[in-house]
Parts: sequence; structure tokens; C-alpha cells
Amino acid sequence: MVQVFSVYKEVEIINAKVKNGKAEQSMATISYDEKPGIQAIQNTTPDLNPVPGKHTSYFRDYEYKRQGTLSSLAGIDLHSGHILGMAKERHRSCEFIEFLKTVDSYYPEDWKIRLILDNHSSHTSKETKKFLTTVPNRFEFIFTPTHGSWLNIIETFFSKMTRSFLRGLRVKSEVELKERILKWL
Repeated sequence: MVQVFSVYKEVEIINAKVKNGKAEQSMATISYDEKPGIQAIQNTTPDLNPVPGKHTSYFRDYEYKRQGTLSSLAGIDLHSGHILGMAKERHRSCEFIEFLKTVDSYYPEDWKIRLILDNHSSHTSKETKKFLTTVPNRFEFIFTPTHGSWLNIIETFFSKMTRSFLRGLRVKSEVELKERILKWL
């Protein structure tokens, strides 16, 4: 926990120096996590418009058809606020490595990239470790403690995503859900 808070303090100091023109940025710090199990739910009947005196808001039938699920993999650059994200059917090591490659290509080659993340098995797998050897000293992982995912700022982002975007969302397919998630990100 202390290590995570220390990184947040370093980010604050770096951001203040860059803002005041006293330093150039040479590293990225990303708060990363996955949001699994986002359901692609389709209505079976159209929503009903409000009817004065009967019901004052839209009415939705309780029946629905489940079209599948997706996982959102996302990270917030704590220096710029930029969101890097993707929507995938699963969140295994290969998807995590794909995210790391996206991050690697986004930032200048001479920058160090720190990721604050949890201890999910895909973050410490053989495949992930093998990938990290292909980009030596590029990534540094700062793990949140067990049961300490609340320390990761991306959790707040996913909470907002759930409350403002996903709650009550109806789509016709996983493809539409993926498009809408990426557009929201």
C-alpha cells in the first residue's frame, strides 16, 4: 500500500514540475485494470414511452436476451488523463500482452512505463514474463496489495462507467457493445 501511495505522490510531483515548465516528462504512470463480464443484453420488446397519468418514465419489460459478455481492459495515464483501452471477449495473458503492446507503441521509446495493477494471474504469467524480456527495462509493475484494489484509481473510472454508461444499456450484439464501449472510452 505504501508503494502505491508513493507512486501517486511521485506523479503529483512530476505533474507539478511539468506544468510549471521545470521538467520534461520522460515516464508514464498508468493505472490499469480489467472489468470482466460486461453483458450484451438485448430487449425482447420495445421500450414503452411515458403515458401521462399512468407511468411518468420509460417502461422496459423485464424479459431480455443475453448476447454474450465482454471484458474491458483499460488504463489511465495519471500524468495526462489519457485513457488507453480495449474490449475483448476474455482477459487472459494474451489480451494483457496486447494491451502492453498498445501502451508500448503509444509512448516514446525512451520513456519508462509504470503500471499500477492487481495481482491477477495474467499479469504474472509465463507469457507475460516472456513478453517483458523482449522489452527490457521498459515496464515497471506496481502491484496493489491483496484485497486492496480500491487503491487503484482505475477502479473509480470503472465505477463511473458502470453508473453512467452500462446500467440499463441494451444492445443487439457483442459487436455493438464493443463499439459502444470503445466509443465511451
